[in-house]
Amino acid sequence: MTEIWLVRHGETPWNVESRVQGWEDIGLNENGIEQARSLARHIKNLSDSGTRLDAIYTSDLKRAHHTASIVAESVGLPLSLEPGIRERHFGVLQGLIYSEMEQHQPEAYRIWRSRDPDLEMPEGESLGFFHRRVVGAINGLATKHPGQRIMVVSHGGAMDIIWRHASQVGLQADRKAPLLNASLNRLSVSPESWRILSWGEVEHLGEGAQNDVTP
Repeated sequence: MTEIWLVRHGETPWNVESRVQGWEDIGLNENGIEQARSLARHIKNLSDSGTRLDAIYTSDLKRAHHTASIVAESVGLPLSLEPGIRERHFGVLQGLIYSEMEQHQPEAYRIWRSRDPDLEMPEGESLGFFHRRVVGAINGLATKHPGQRIMVVSHGGAMDIIWRHASQVGLQADRKAPLLNASLNRLSVSPESWRILSWGEVEHLGEGAQNDVTP
């Protein structure tokens, strides 16, 4: 088994605006940078007490990469890119405020709301393809690091996929777990078995704002 510490990137301006990010390469805001620093201090304290990471992986989008780089620097580990854990490509919905999606892109909004895995988002990815991409990437990392502890810095949509796969919850069922900026979420993973150890740890953020993913 591989212990995976799954982290969502710190807060961005588009998180605050409730705007669809997807593959748009949005950076952290000041609060997001401070969240990443708080997370880094927490990980450094755990490392100093003997609970160390063996590797850190990140999505190649800069909001995740910046978050991961702050943690990696704090514990002296190199940072590796894993494009398979990038956020879903939301196609024509990217850049829209969630509450305005139906008005501007009614067909794409219907696809998004349906969570039908076989319906392809216009100019983007189907939910089924996204699921296979993320699960495959996590299984690949577990195979590469048997018996080790690694951090994976990703995005809310990818975290939703990972939570569902580990909890055996279908893609169209209601989500019952938060997907919070700079939260720490721990799993035990092998290609044959995924198990959640803890979810939604945010004590390290103190009063820092936590922005959940829009359902």
